[in-house]
Amino acid sequence: MTALVTLGEAMAVVAATEPGPLTAGTPLRLAFAGAEATVAIGVRRLGHPTSWTGRVGADAAGTMVLSGLRAEDVDVSRARLDDTAPTGLMLRERRTTDHTRVTYYRQGLAGSRLAPEDIDERLVAAARVLHITGITPALGASPRAAVHRAVDIARAAGVTVSLDLNYRALLWSRPEASAELSRLVTRADIVFAGPEEATLVVPGAAPAAMAAALLELGPREAVVKLGARGALAAVPGEVIPQEIVPITAVEPIGAGDAFVAGYLAGLLDGAPVSGRLRLAATCGAFAVSVHGDWEGLPHRGELGLLGGEDVTR
Repeated sequence: MTALVTLGEAMAVVAATEPGPLTAGTPLRLAFAGAEATVAIGVRRLGHPTSWTGRVGADAAGTMVLSGLRAEDVDVSRARLDDTAPTGLMLRERRTTDHTRVTYYRQGLAGSRLAPEDIDERLVAAARVLHITGITPALGASPRAAVHRAVDIARAAGVTVSLDLNYRALLWSRPEASAELSRLVTRADIVFAGPEEATLVVPGAAPAAMAAALLELGPREAVVKLGARGALAAVPGEVIPQEIVPITAVEPIGAGDAFVAGYLAGLLDGAPVSGRLRLAATCGAFAVSVHGDWEGLPHRGELGLLGGEDVTR
């Protein structure tokens, strides 16, 4: 049985490997990325079967995305090759050592054509967790309808619905995002958000107060990601803090999705909320220790590396 089902957009990534303007001769690395795909990889590396549904173009980039997910043992049998639109593209420029600039080419492309008919009802209904993000409904009416179709199936079947707000300002306005994400929060069991993202749904306040306000909308757990300050989770009657796991950070991209993957893997393990938070923080630390969105995600047997000796002999 697939433990976690997710759906969304995945795209090719062309990333500069050295700081400086993106220009002729800049060293580049080719990869793929997508918030939901990263979560699927992260949970699978920690031992739980996962499935990703989405559309990619019938092109070399789309083949790379699906081959990469298959190599990570993520089920992509419900993904579609769309021969009418190319795979999306992300250009990632390390403009300075401390600042990364990202440009997306996604509007009207394959990922934005995800549709309700792409959702496999039996797959979703048999899962333990459905994970969605605020990115997919921001891509347009059709992917938004696909998200709600998946949520409808999950709720009818008693499947846990996980939502990461994952607000992308380049995709939609705050009022649009606020309306749609507020609706999804009321239908979710677990909600993840950064403090700024949370203000799309609840009034701005201290993180613990915002987490408590999110709970009042219906979820049974609300997790606020605080970056370098750690995280906290609110459940009825309790707020549980989590410090970061110390590590030398190389690149912050992918940390939030790695955190979510760890938390959901902990849920699937049967761990309490405190244990899920520890695993989430550990996965986030692994992710930021290398370049790339998902490449640094840990396998189960690697979790003890942090805090151990510098050289494993």
